[in-house]
Amino acid sequence: MRFGIMMFPADRTMQPVEFGAAVEQRGFESVWFPEHSHIPTSRQSSFGGRPGGPPLPDYYWRSHEPFVALAAIAATTTTLRLGTGVTLVAQRDPIWLAKQVASLDTISGGRLTLGIGYGWNREEMLHHGVRYGERRAILREKVLVMKELWTRDEASFHGDHVDLSPSWAWPKPVSQPHPAIVMGAGPGPKTFAHIIEFCDGWMPNYGRYDLEGGISALRRAAADAARDPDTIELAVTSGPRDPGALAHLAELGVRRVLFTLTPGTDAVVVAQLDACAAVVERFGDPR
Repeated sequence: MRFGIMMFPADRTMQPVEFGAAVEQRGFESVWFPEHSHIPTSRQSSFGGRPGGPPLPDYYWRSHEPFVALAAIAATTTTLRLGTGVTLVAQRDPIWLAKQVASLDTISGGRLTLGIGYGWNREEMLHHGVRYGERRAILREKVLVMKELWTRDEASFHGDHVDLSPSWAWPKPVSQPHPAIVMGAGPGPKTFAHIIEFCDGWMPNYGRYDLEGGISALRRAAADAARDPDTIELAVTSGPRDPGALAHLAELGVRRVLFTLTPGTDAVVVAQLDACAAVVERFGDPR
């Protein structure tokens, strides 16, 4: 099992270069950054899209652009994998996003994993011209057109939401055929259909869903679609800090656990990193 760290890279917390160095020094496999382009002040969408959610922390609207932050880490680390957790693909231009992903993967020597998600903030989506009910279909087409741009010398795509006439785009990713794509979303038939069609892994939030049932359902759906379930890597975010719970995740086939930190001063963040490192040490070798 591999262990990584996820945290919003906000302007009032430990900055990315120092954060990446601290994560790598403690032997973690990867660092992951979420994203929100902005948060509309109307706050009509509750935290995480769940009714009755708590107030939204301000680092949701104070965070750096994740690919810029991860590029800074790529330049100042050597082995640390870089992940987005998650990129809100429906809200982004897929042609530019494909180039960002390919550029960062190339610059980092193939260390990028692209975590993707549908998003929950309806007002944020609308500012990007995305209707909440269309976000899944839009994400699907944007991922598919990015795969064309990454893997073909002359790429094209024609869908309901994206249209690309034959085009050239470089660089191509170092990772072959492209960086792994992992879906950060809750379980369900539509999510599983997308994972099976165009993703390399599933990365739900630990403790929010019936994980064991979800894994079983995903494996059945993959087998029914003639895809080998073992080709879908399992990970969790907000990972537990109990060695027993980690052992149970390993038994379920989870291969990556991300500990989620709360942004704060350098001292606060380092203390959380050390606490997570102690958990990993009690569990076993993080490599």
